[in-house]
Amino acid sequence: MKLLIVEDEPNLLSILRKGFAENNNEVSVAMDGRTALEMLHNYNFDVVVLDVMLPDINGIEICRRLRASKNFVPVLLLTALGTSENIVTGLNAGADDYLVKPFKFGELDARINALHRRAHQETERVDSITIGDLEINGRAKTVKRNGESIILTAKEFKLLYYLAKNSGRIVSRDQILDNVWDINFDMNTNVVDVYITYLRKKIDKPFATKLIHTMKGLGYVIKP
Repeated sequence: MKLLIVEDEPNLLSILRKGFAENNNEVSVAMDGRTALEMLHNYNFDVVVLDVMLPDINGIEICRRLRASKNFVPVLLLTALGTSENIVTGLNAGADDYLVKPFKFGELDARINALHRRAHQETERVDSITIGDLEINGRAKTVKRNGESIILTAKEFKLLYYLAKNSGRIVSRDQILDNVWDINFDMNTNVVDVYITYLRKKIDKPFATKLIHTMKGLGYVIKP
């Protein structure tokens, strides 16, 4: 696995580099945002481990620029800011997972492996889905409803795609966390509800017919 570690704290960077290299990964490093963006532009990586607090361009902005350029490399954010608002901000910028400092290397390694495994599976299986007047192109990662293009963030698209793959079936919050965020988050988090709200504003609110439904006590379902 080709990893890019973006971290400006030398001791932590050294520990991460050594740990991942010992697990037979090809490891590249950057200590600031500009270098990271340049490397991501010039080289392909399987997963990016990205510190939020960097001396020039922070990790949140790096995520935004990556997704705006249609680069969907999996990104795990390392953050000392563990509040729900900070986590949602990072995920909404395009990050796929997060880990709050301080952390155990074993957990970080497991999360990185999960991101890589999931990304590989999704690359192998992408298709297009139609639900009523909603059209989802899995390969191009585009969405239209009633012929109108709808712009989604990377995580919003992943959530919509998961709901659409299970069209007509109720999926629980735990199932969504496991399949959309790739790892078992703190089950007390409200990140699923937050992202369902984001989707409804874009997918349902402008249209007369609602597609995303809440099944009280059970989860969510998308159906025409």
